Formats: sequence, structure tokens, C-alpha cells
Amino acid sequence: MHLGPEEHNNFSLTRFESMLQTNDVYFFDSEEFEEIIHHYLEQGKMALAKKATRLGLEQHPSSTNLKLFEVEMYIFENELDRAEKLLDELYLIEQFNEDIFIQKANILSRRDQHKKAIELLEQALEITEDPLDVLSLIGMEYLFLEDYENAKGYFMQCVEEDTEDYSALYNVVYCFEFLEQYEQAIVYLNDFLNSQPYCEVAWHQIGKQYYQLKDYNKALAAFDFAIISDDRFIGAYLEKGKVLEKLKHYDEAIESYMTTLGLDDPTSFALLRIGKCYEKLGNEEMALQFYNKCVSEDALLDKAWIAITDFYLRKKDYKKALYYIDKAVGIDADNVLYWKRYAKINKKLQNFEEAEHGYRRTIELGNYEIDTWLSRCDILIELGEYDAARNNLLQATEFYPEHPEIEFRMAGLCFLLQETNKAQFHLVNALHLDSEFVMILEILFPEVYRLKLVQELIQNHQKPSV
Repeated sequence: MHLGPEEHNNFSLTRFESMLQTNDVYFFDSEEFEEIIHHYLEQGKMALAKKATRLGLEQHPSSTNLKLFEVEMYIFENELDRAEKLLDELYLIEQFNEDIFIQKANILSRRDQHKKAIELLEQALEITEDPLDVLSLIGMEYLFLEDYENAKGYFMQCVEEDTEDYSALYNVVYCFEFLEQYEQAIVYLNDFLNSQPYCEVAWHQIGKQYYQLKDYNKALAAFDFAIISDDRFIGAYLEKGKVLEKLKHYDEAIESYMTTLGLDDPTSFALLRIGKCYEKLGNEEMALQFYNKCVSEDALLDKAWIAITDFYLRKKDYKKALYYIDKAVGIDADNVLYWKRYAKINKKLQNFEEAEHGYRRTIELGNYEIDTWLSRCDILIELGEYDAARNNLLQATEFYPEHPEIEFRMAGLCFLLQETNKAQFHLVNALHLDSEFVMILEILFPEVYRLKLVQELIQNHQKPSV
């Protein structure tokens, strides 16, 4: 019985796995071992690949290809010195084997010696009969060096070698995007489409460039062409939905997003965007329904929890908003904007300690906006933490020296802390900076505002100079 190549490979694999189970020893030729190892590597089954390599070398100790698989195992396990030693031995035997150069370059790349890796890959390129993989590897090394121009050039060569190498095409566009060369990317993709007019990937990518340039009508047309080329291209429907949102065509955007739900398992992104569109259309019931579907689909999608938080914030239902902001903060505890929402919601609910904690976290995370300092200060005053409030303002003055709102608060706090001289200094300075903010004293420090000394200072400032 004659077996085809695929059937033969399956037969060899079955025999090999049977051998492992029975501890019998079967003979395989070196090419069979190569196919078996390659299969396990593609499946990510490194232990089996390693075992097949060892058994293969026991039966074929002089096989260069099997030894190269052994090198690959060493590199995977980060045993770079052993891999390098074996490659040096192989090089003495086969000086024109491009795989030896490629694996040596792989080791250098692992050691962050990318320029040396490129030199070796260039040598491999000179002797290989199949340049595609080598060109791609050189492109990746230039990416590691953040040399996007050279990386782009090599990925372009990959596309020239194989117009269906979409991985290389994506990398070309990635380089254009990183360099913010959106118009150049469009020119390149249009040239590509002249010879490959039904390439959905190219249409999809050109649409993304137009989107970056805010040319939404052309972006929409490009995504439509991508869908015509492949009516099951989920990415094109998602991008089309985003464009339609920008054009405020929310009903059509919903339709585009809904299409993706029928093509594959629902994605949290699509569900979230549908919810947003319904909210824009004023259909709150459907918006909330899809937001809830979104968090059911992906409970770790913080943006969905934030969407529900903002939904209830707009309705001024602060208790429900607090429940959902807690979810978002639990997922991303380093997000400044989430903590600001947390603080504001708790302030609305008069949970002052929690609100203070929220503002403190925003400051700790590097948010130094004046409103953050002032809001935290006012809450600390509400809590009677006058020293802490003053220390907060002293930190704020490092970023906002001579700020009237800070100075009026400093004056009020110093009066409360019986530091009259400092209080007078800050009050006079505050009045000089902007006397309209004197209402701060009246609102936050009514007892201080009524003091005779304070009223005299205010009146003296208001007197016209002679």
C-alpha cells in the first residue's frame, strides 16, 4: 500500500508514540525523526520534541539536521553556551549550511547582540536558496534595534518574495505606523493592491491608515472592500464599526458589530461598542443590557466596568456607580482616572475617608493636577485633619507656587492651627494674587472668615490706594 506524504507522517508519528508507550525500539529514518520533531515543536510539546531528538541522534548520530534540532532545544532552555559549542562543531563539517548561521544569529539575538546577529543572517542570505525566512529574521533584528526604516525594507523584500506573506505585510505597515508615515503607508498599500486587488488584509490595513488621518469616508470604503474580499473578516467589521461611530452613524455601527457576533464567539470589544452606540442613541435599556453582556463575557475587561460606572454617574445613581468603580479599580489599581472617579463618587456619597484615599492614590500615581490637590485638601478639612491638609498643600505648592486657591486654604488652616502670623502672611498673599477667591474662606472656614482680624485684612485690601 502506497501512503501519501501526510499519511506517511501520521503513520510515523503513530509508530513513534506507540514506541514510547510500549518501550519497544523502532527504527525511523532521519527524515521521519525530523518530521516528528517538527510536529511536536509546532504543537508546543517541547518534552516530546526533546525526546524525539535524543532518540533520533541515537539512531543517526551524524545527522546535521537532528543536531540542529538539538541546538534548538538548547536555545529554548537558554543553554546558549552548549548550543554555541555544538554549532561550532557543525560549522567545521558544513560551512555552507544556512541553518548554522541562523541558529548562531539566534544565540546572538538572545544575548542582545543584534548587529552581530544581522551580520550572520546576511551571510545566511548569501547561501540560502529560500531567502524568505532569513529576510524576515533580519527584519526582526532591526525591529529589536528600533531601526524601523531598515526593518521596513527587509519586510518589504519578504512581501516581494511572497505576496501572501501577510505577517511580513503587517510588519511593513507596523513600521510605517511607528514612524507616523501614514500617507507613505497608503501609497505602498495601493501599489500592493494594484497587483493583489482582492487582498482583504491590505484593504484592512489601508483603512486603518485613513482612520489615523481622520479621513473616515475613505477608511469606510477600504473596510467595505476588505469585507467584499472576505465577508467573514471579523477585523474589518470591527474597524468599520469604529469608523461609523466617528461618523455618528450609530445604527449602522451596531449592525457592523452585530455581524461579528454571528461569525464567531462574541468578543467583549464588540459588546462594549454596541452598548456605547445604544447609549449614544438614547436607548439606555439596550446599552445597559450589552454592558452587562460584556462583563459576563470578560469579567476582567475594566473598560466595560467603567462604561457601566459612567452610565450610573450620568444618572446620578452614586451607590451603583460605586459598586462598578470598585470592580474597575480591582482590575487596574494603577489607573489614575479610575481612582479619580472612585474619589469623586465617594465624595458624593460623603464617604470622606474613602474619597481621601482615592485622591491620595491619584497623587501617588503621578497625577498632579491642581484640582486633585485641592479636592484632597477639602476632604481632609472635612475630616478635621488640618495638619495633613496643610502638608498636602505644601506639596502642591511645589507644582503650583503662588496659586490663590492654595493660599486662601493655607490661610484658613493656619488660623485654625493658631499660627496667626503665618495665617496673615498667606491671607495677604492670597488677596494680592486674586481676591475673588476670598469666598473659599467663607465656605470652607466660616469661623475664620468671621474673625475681626480677617475682616480687617480683607477690607484693607479692598480700600483704594491713595
